[in-house]
Amino acid sequence: MSVLTRDEAQTRAQLLDVHRYTVDLDLTTGDETFESTSLIRFTARTAGSTFVELKPDALHSAALDGEPLDTAALDGNRLPLVLTEGEHTLSIAATMRYSRTGEGMHRFTDPTDGETYVYTQLFMEDVQRVFAAFDQPDLKAVFEIAVTAPEGWTVLSNGVTERGADGRWTAAPTALLSTYFVCVAAGPWHSVRTEHAGLPFGIHCRRSLAPHLDADADEILDVTKACFDRYHRKFDEPYPFDSYDQAFVPEFNPGAMENPGLVTFRDEFVFRSAVTDTERMTRAMVIAHEMAHMWFGDLVTLRWWDDIWLNESFAEYMGFQTVNEACSDRFADTWIDFGATRKSWGYEADQRPSTHPVAPDPDAVPDTASALLNFDGISYAKGASALRQLVAWMGEEDFLAGINIHFKRHKFGNATLADFIDNLAAATDRDVHGWAEQWLRTTGVDTLTPRVEGAGSQWRLTVDREGSRPHRVSAGVYDLDAAGAPVLRARHELDVPQAAPLDLTGPRPALVVLNEGDLTYAKMRFDGVSEETALRSLSRIPDALTRAVVWNALRDMVRDGELEPAAYLEAAAAHLPGETELAVVQGVLGFARGQIADRYVSAADRPAALAAIRGIARDLMRRTEDGDAPGLRLTAVRAYVDSATTPEKIASWFEDGTVHGGPELDPELRWRILARLAVLGATDEAAIAAELDRDPSATGQEGAARCRAALPTEEAKAAAWASMFDSDDLSNYLFTATAQGFWKPEQAELLHPYVARYYPAALALADRRGAAMAEAAGRWAFPADAVDADSLALGERHLAEDKATPALHRKLVDQLDDLRRALRVRG
Repeated sequence: MSVLTRDEAQTRAQLLDVHRYTVDLDLTTGDETFESTSLIRFTARTAGSTFVELKPDALHSAALDGEPLDTAALDGNRLPLVLTEGEHTLSIAATMRYSRTGEGMHRFTDPTDGETYVYTQLFMEDVQRVFAAFDQPDLKAVFEIAVTAPEGWTVLSNGVTERGADGRWTAAPTALLSTYFVCVAAGPWHSVRTEHAGLPFGIHCRRSLAPHLDADADEILDVTKACFDRYHRKFDEPYPFDSYDQAFVPEFNPGAMENPGLVTFRDEFVFRSAVTDTERMTRAMVIAHEMAHMWFGDLVTLRWWDDIWLNESFAEYMGFQTVNEACSDRFADTWIDFGATRKSWGYEADQRPSTHPVAPDPDAVPDTASALLNFDGISYAKGASALRQLVAWMGEEDFLAGINIHFKRHKFGNATLADFIDNLAAATDRDVHGWAEQWLRTTGVDTLTPRVEGAGSQWRLTVDREGSRPHRVSAGVYDLDAAGAPVLRARHELDVPQAAPLDLTGPRPALVVLNEGDLTYAKMRFDGVSEETALRSLSRIPDALTRAVVWNALRDMVRDGELEPAAYLEAAAAHLPGETELAVVQGVLGFARGQIADRYVSAADRPAALAAIRGIARDLMRRTEDGDAPGLRLTAVRAYVDSATTPEKIASWFEDGTVHGGPELDPELRWRILARLAVLGATDEAAIAAELDRDPSATGQEGAARCRAALPTEEAKAAAWASMFDSDDLSNYLFTATAQGFWKPEQAELLHPYVARYYPAALALADRRGAAMAEAAGRWAFPADAVDADSLALGERHLAEDKATPALHRKLVDQLDDLRRALRVRG
């Protein structure tokens, strides 16, 4: 299949003005394929040649202005068109194939009740899997969608839908949309509907999840309404579409997709087991993130994919900020969670060879295949951090004024980075263009280190910077009280690089923390005295966001080889049992378990690292025995299970159906424990099958696949490998679950032969199954636990010699760099 280049898109945009699509889909023709017809009305500004895109199972007919076209002329995904100047109609009829990879029209049959659901995910190039289109973001048009669906199904789309005769549903014509925003979701949905601000609102899920959606419906709708109202206080342009539906769909690849009027979410956000408050806050943030896209992305859309940050960075920033403002009575400070768990995604991506600017040069995104690679921690977390720093630098009032200028000038159209910066500059006397060059056009992470000099009653604070960006930061200056707890003496606002050091009165402080409030994007370091104080007194720093900043600094020091992993674990053991902020606990335990224990310590030292994590979990469980902090206790139980090295205790929990002292085991905990028992060789196929009988849901199917792949036998590993790489039967989610169970540090000797087999198998899979499965193979099926020089050399050789698809190549570059870093940390 040919990818669309930027030059081709620009040429076609100069030639065409697309007005309207009339699309008719028939979902009643079988389990493998569906019928698609489309009528496109457009104008050619001059005579010329171009093409329309589609990826059919079979192309039945095509006609331009009523004259048949040669269907055999379809070349890959391109049907050539020769146009005269003026108005045209193009009609195309085709049979299209359902997907099992979350791309195009994905089809899913629920193992719980046998009901079937389909939904579209048409991002980047996947509209071509559903209907013919001039598929690029700057050729917006009106869409009229009609769907014929089986009896008993409900059809959702971007506009309000109505059911007619013979199962035919029609959706209200849309406003001007880019092709990748069209959405259809059809099946026997369970729906909860309401009205807000004069518009119909709805939330939808599979019938088997109905009790769980109903349990959380008030929370989901309350968050949705609160964010909706908050955006209307921020933005002058009203919500631009006729309804607001949110569908929680199965086997969805991203977290969510901002289809106008019909946002789709992965249905793990319909919680069927106990979750923590931070996980509920994450769901709220994703709701707010996608709603922000209704303005930034949907109302005003990027012209080409080099400006994807305009969509994602803005929505990421607004998601955290708006939940913080609109839902403060329900959730704690969202920026603590951003700093403790989300921001590291950006830091890690920005230190790999594959890093790129937040706003890359147009030449760096020459086609859609390269554009797809930029949906990463830089476009999301780093971009949001940059915007947060921009707001701190120019002020929120001017920032929002510039945003509203942008919406007014470009609504229902397309815009570029230059447009956005010009509109911000119109609202402030700050040099926004200079800021953009320094922040959005550069790569890498700056490092800020305080230098403290002086004695007696005078001292001097200087901030040393490694890097090139300007930063506005707050420096917290702390003394210690009689009990050794840090007490804030003062905060000083600093512009880095600053013209002169700060000369301050009073004794030398015990602790200086740069970037209090976490308003900039940079790695933080300590002076020698401050590092000792932080490691000794971290849990007693009074502000949770400051503690998150300190923990992030320690994490970065481990990753950069400046702090021993054992020292980080000692700090965690000393301070996590007294930590009150759940997001901090989850972030620290996640790094300790996922990076330190599995990758950053040697095999000989790993048991001690896991024992340290179990000790922290045990202390947290003792602290939460009274039931006052269920989220903290759940986090501790999960950490204990995941770090178990002997099966007795967790096996007794599994057998009893409860953790001693609570909680009762729900499906998530039962599968988690069984997966760990499988790794330890303390369960078998019969127990897995029995658990699947107990929980035959889609999540249960994934749990069983994960457990089976984790069994430490040659037969289990061979069967798991064959299901992943020798067959294309696994859906995207079942592939991921199998891969998650396959590689385990405890099974290094058993798995060693598969390390060399991975590269040719992954290359072949990526070629066969496309970008989504290539990404899954690179992310989840990579032998990340094989941390040794031979594994690195093997990977580097394959990377140099093999021609991988862009999606897989990018993942291999990142994985090998992480492996290289792990070896450095071990050294």
